[in-house]
Order: sequence, then C-alpha cells, then structure tokens
Amino acid sequence: MEKENFLTERKLLGKRIMQLRYKCINEKTNKPISQEELGLRIGLVKNHIGKIERGQTNTTVDVLFAIAREFKVNISELFNFDEI
Repeated sequence: MEKENFLTERKLLGKRIMQLRYKCINEKTNKPISQEELGLRIGLVKNHIGKIERGQTNTTVDVLFAIAREFKVNISELFNFDEI
C-alpha cells in the first residue's frame, strides 16, 4: 500500500513539473520550453526530464531545486498537487 502511494505521488510530481514547464515561456519562440530546453538549462538530458515527468524515475533534491529555480518558484510549489 505504501509503495502504491509513493508511485502515485511520484507521478503527480511529474505532472506538476510538466504543468509548470508549459507555463515557462521561451522568450524567442513565445512557446513553452521543451523537455530538451529544460534539460539544457539545468544540466540533464531530455530523456531524464521525460522520465521525471512520467513518474518513471526517482530524482534528487538537487534536481528538484534546479527545476524550481528555473521556473522561479519555491520548491514547495513543485509539490502543490492541488493545482493539477
């Protein structure tokens, strides 16, 4: 039961990160940044960003802080699942 809750929360975290990424607009294209662009900005490959967004991998606190910094939000905003 506990493992199922963890997996559910990991997927919610991924959806929240995706949601925030869509709100982060590239100034040159006026479109949301891609997984590849987010990865380049924080030092990860596109595939890893995709796995995080799909809830398929655990990530480190350092990566979460980097994502939050890139989105200009407090890290607690990544865990605001009410917004999903």
